[in-house]
Amino acid sequence: MPLPPAVPRRLLHQRLVQCHGYQRDDGWWDIEGQIVDAKTYAFRNEDRGGAIQAGEPLHDMSIRLTVDPEFVIQEVTACTDGSPFGLCPAITARYRKLIGVKIGAGWSLKLRELFGGVNGCTHLTELLGPVATTFFQTVYGQHYDQEDAKPPDERETPPVLNTCHALASDSPVVKKRWPRAYTGRDQEADAQHRPLVDNCLT
Repeated sequence: MPLPPAVPRRLLHQRLVQCHGYQRDDGWWDIEGQIVDAKTYAFRNEDRGGAIQAGEPLHDMSIRLTVDPEFVIQEVTACTDGSPFGLCPAITARYRKLIGVKIGAGWSLKLRELFGGVNGCTHLTELLGPVATTFFQTVYGQHYDQEDAKPPDERETPPVLNTCHALASDSPVVKKRWPRAYTGRDQEADAQHRPLVDNCLT
C-alpha cells in the first residue's frame, strides 16, 4: 500500500541506495552497493566548479565486498565518483581494512571502530549497513528454499530468529515454520490442562 497523500509539496532531495548480491563461479560472493544523492535545484560548491547543478549527484559512492563461504571479507573495492569535496576520494582506500572481517554479530560496532569520525566517509560507512543485509539475503535465499522443503519439525533454527517482531521466538510465524525454536506458550495445551488444574483446586 502506498503512503497516503500529503499536502502540496515539492521534491528537494533524492537519495537512491542500490545493492546487488552475486554468487561467483568460485563459490564466493560479491556484494555491491551504491549510494547517490541529488538535489532538484542548483547550489553553490567551491570544489565542483562553483556549483552543483540540479540532478547532478552530490554523492555517488560505491563499494564491493568479496566474501568467502565462512562469511569473511577477502577483497574490498570502494569508489567515490561524486562528492562535495575534492578530498573525499582519498579515504576510499581505508575501506580495505575490512579485509579479514567476518560479516555477522558485531558488524555495526566494527564499522564504528574502523571508520568512525574522521577515519571514514559517512556515506560509504552508512552504505555498508544495507550491503551486509544484502549479503545475508543473497546467501540465505537458497538456504531457506532448501529448509522449506523439509517438514517443519526438521528445520534448523533460523539465524534471523529474534531479529524482528515477526521472527520473535514466541511468534506464530516461528511456531508454524520452526516449531523446534518456538518458545511461546501452547494455548491448546493450556486449554486442555486448565480444567484438570481447576478440578484439583476445588
